[in-house]
Amino acid sequence: MWTIKQPASVRDVLEHLREDRPLAYTTVMTVMDKLHTKGLLRRRPVGRAYIYEAVSSKEAYTADVMRESLSRSGNRAATLVHFLERLTPEEASALEAALRVYPPGSRGA
Repeated sequence: MWTIKQPASVRDVLEHLREDRPLAYTTVMTVMDKLHTKGLLRRRPVGRAYIYEAVSSKEAYTADVMRESLSRSGNRAATLVHFLERLTPEEASALEAALRVYPPGSRGA
């Protein structure tokens, strides 16, 4: 859904995915239904089908996954240190840029 960048039907997603590999309609429909059930996609009926869209951006979803992983850590500080040790120079630059936009000590919504 993030690649398509607009609300889409199962058929639309299937056509997009078939550019890379063959898939069955029912496979795509089942996965999209499960993503809807998990709250990752919202849908609305249009005729006999549904139109789906992502609930959040790829970046917001990734941030949620990162935060969830950190919350399961026994020692958040140690986990963050290990994370920082593994950053590439490009990732470190991106982190520095993000901290300039959202400095430590700021509170999220």
